[in-house]
Amino acid sequence: MERLALRYKDALRTSYTLGEILQQPFSVIVRDATIQRFEYTFEALWKFLKEYLKEREGIIANSPKACFREIFSLGVICEEETVQFLEMTDRRNDTSHTYKEEVAQIIYDKTQKYFLLMEGLLKKFRDKIT
Repeated sequence: MERLALRYKDALRTSYTLGEILQQPFSVIVRDATIQRFEYTFEALWKFLKEYLKEREGIIANSPKACFREIFSLGVICEEETVQFLEMTDRRNDTSHTYKEEVAQIIYDKTQKYFLLMEGLLKKFRDKIT
């Protein structure tokens, strides 16, 4: 299986696990698990986008923000979604500070919105990859 298809499958699988944990009732343990799943889902998504841009578009983008900007320039996402993905990138970078209660809660509170955004983006690639 080609590398791009593997990256896409990884992103779908991680998105599924994030969706699963978001259905659980709140507890500190669920919050922390949600943040962990958000981290690896985000990583899988942007690495898929990086591979897509390289293989299909001939574009080298070596950071999450660069990937989201390029996907916007290709017309895959709108300006509002781009802003949300750039904000999501900042929240992903904040996950190293989740030992701070307020940071953890902010990230957790936004995770449902981020999940829907990531899921929507992955759906836009379904016919292009499979």
